Amino acid sequence: MQSRSTGAISAIYFWLAPVALVALVLLSLMLGKYAIAPAHMAHAAWAAVTGTPSGLPPEVETVIWQIRAPRVLAALLIGAALSAAGATYQGLFKNPLVSPDILGVTAGASLGAVLGLYFSLPLLAIQALAFAGGLGAVALVYAIGSIVRGHDPVLALVLAGLAIGAALGAMVSLIKTLADPYNQLPAITYWLLGSLSAVTPGDVISVAPAMLIGCAALFVLRWRMNLLSLEDEEARALGVNTRVLRAVLVAAATLMTAAAVSISGVIGWIGLLAPHVARALVGPDFARLLPASIMLGGGCLVAVDLIARNAASIEIPLGVLTAGLGAPFFLYLLATAARGWR
Repeated sequence: MQSRSTGAISAIYFWLAPVALVALVLLSLMLGKYAIAPAHMAHAAWAAVTGTPSGLPPEVETVIWQIRAPRVLAALLIGAALSAAGATYQGLFKNPLVSPDILGVTAGASLGAVLGLYFSLPLLAIQALAFAGGLGAVALVYAIGSIVRGHDPVLALVLAGLAIGAALGAMVSLIKTLADPYNQLPAITYWLLGSLSAVTPGDVISVAPAMLIGCAALFVLRWRMNLLSLEDEEARALGVNTRVLRAVLVAAATLMTAAAVSISGVIGWIGLLAPHVARALVGPDFARLLPASIMLGGGCLVAVDLIARNAASIEIPLGVLTAGLGAPFFLYLLATAARGWR
């Protein structure tokens, strides 16, 4: 009965989610300090689809396509990437309370970006350092986990991730202490809180390939991902090389997370909340969980960014809003954890 109910909810979700996501994107393009009338938005959308002139004032075109569209697209990609990575890590570690930063990718990206800001490097260099820092941190964690693998490779990875994350966090704190409190420190603090206010079309283009490569790898392996819920001996008996599969999945999820964090800063909770809610809606089968998480994560970040732009006279950092929404939900997860992982 429960399986039949989950299947019905899953079918409804996959019908309604794309429609709701499109509506949310259009709403996000219209709302802001400079509001866009629905009729103007309809003209702009029709012109974009058909390739005909919209006849709208230049300032309206600029607001829609040069300012808001890159930001909304970035929110979609980043939310989807973090959510897909979160679903992957939760499956790998067999724990619904795992988030994409468990292996230190966020801490490594933060250190790279903070170093770039401390030395006043160009924005492109800061993003490149953040991307490299995230990948480097996870590579170090994986190397340490391989050396001290013992009897539980998953536990070794988790403990190595906690240790490396703590060390990198200490280095970030040290740089913040040494930074100029009038120029460098505010920029570092703002980046660590997460924001999409400075995202450009070039930023979206630069990170999209890494996100798409990681996502494609997860889609190709989504059927095998379910086998990692078994013990390693059982999975190997079914013909799965668990060590290689786990390494490929970690690499794909890390690539997506590092790319996302490199242009947005640290945005927490999306990678924890969205996969967990998606699992409750469509079930634990990764073949359905992955697309459901992608749609839900992208929609969540678009909605949060919309609130960040319009809730106050100044823009609220995304990390503040996601933490404010995520912390109560995390407490709910802890309270209901005894019921088991659905």
